Amino acid sequence: MTGENGYGEVLNGAVAAQNGHIVWVGAREGLPRPLHECAAVVHDVSGAWIMPGLIEPHTHVVYGGNGRLDFRMRIKGASRDEVYSSGGGVPGTVKATRAASEEELFTTASRRIREFIANGVTTIESKSGFGLDLDNEIKQLRVSRELGRALPVTVVSTFLGAHGVGPEFKGRPDDYITFLIDEILPAAVSEGLVDAVDGFADTIGFNDTQISRLFDAARAYDLPVRLHADQYSDASAAALAARYGALTADHLEYASEPSIEAMAKAGTVGGLLPGANFFLRESRVPPVDLLRKYQIRMAFATNSNPVSSPTNSPPAIMNLACVRFRITPEEALRGFTINAAHALGMQKDRGSLEVGKVADLSIWDIEHPDDLSCLLGPTTA
Repeated sequence: MTGENGYGEVLNGAVAAQNGHIVWVGAREGLPRPLHECAAVVHDVSGAWIMPGLIEPHTHVVYGGNGRLDFRMRIKGASRDEVYSSGGGVPGTVKATRAASEEELFTTASRRIREFIANGVTTIESKSGFGLDLDNEIKQLRVSRELGRALPVTVVSTFLGAHGVGPEFKGRPDDYITFLIDEILPAAVSEGLVDAVDGFADTIGFNDTQISRLFDAARAYDLPVRLHADQYSDASAAALAARYGALTADHLEYASEPSIEAMAKAGTVGGLLPGANFFLRESRVPPVDLLRKYQIRMAFATNSNPVSSPTNSPPAIMNLACVRFRITPEEALRGFTINAAHALGMQKDRGSLEVGKVADLSIWDIEHPDDLSCLLGPTTA
């Protein structure tokens, strides 16, 4: 699975690993000696497909509570504001997350991570953003770090304090951004809890100036940035992400062509989240044709969270990407492998089966790689 066109499949192939890294990959007939002479341990997968471990580049997997209230209200036609005012949405999850202990958050997040692992995921991004104060943002980030230590998966920890305005700062978003910059981000960095900084930029989120201040602070710590951009309206947030060389601009339903062009020039990945688009019954989809026109890498993610995308299944998201966004199955798989690696800045050591990369593999008992996208139902590695 290394090709830019198609899957780059190798039939009757083999992968050799040593000390956790790939040292050979190709057709078995190309091996210099028989398998059992080349390797101390040989695993015969009996015709299954060996693929790169899936990479999940956008989740909110550490949280308290559940999204049942949101779900019941939304299927009855409630608006976002009505859900929020009834105690649901992000504010409701913030309240539940604050009430949960670090141990409780670890236990519930572990269950979700294990579902991801069962679905072929070997690398996953985990955001904060449901604490929105010092103690609880740090609590979420600590749990993300502990998940990576305790489970057989690489966890990338992202600081998303700018997910919404903390309730203590209601009506004072500028002061809240100052609080993030002066208090929470330095504390998180000092504990080694942050791999990247994220924010929510939209007409109902933070504005250009506020996000720019946060990203300037991230730059001072030499941290990469990413952005929830133009999900509900065109706020030129994707262009803002590009201006800061963001790893990704995610969602993008309302992103304009000038913003997409700016992303292309900056090398910013387009992070597409079909689960949220479907679950929120959005009528507008991201501008996939523009992303193709400007040759922007498209990464896909579950956006796992209780509010807008309660799933831990990349194959389900591949199907939604194909059906709703008219993505090809090949694009969908690249979106969870090499393009997702680019979305996390990890493309040099994972995301494809190449010599020198980490030997994170997923093995699938399917007839063809298309099955990961076209089968609507549980497909596990």
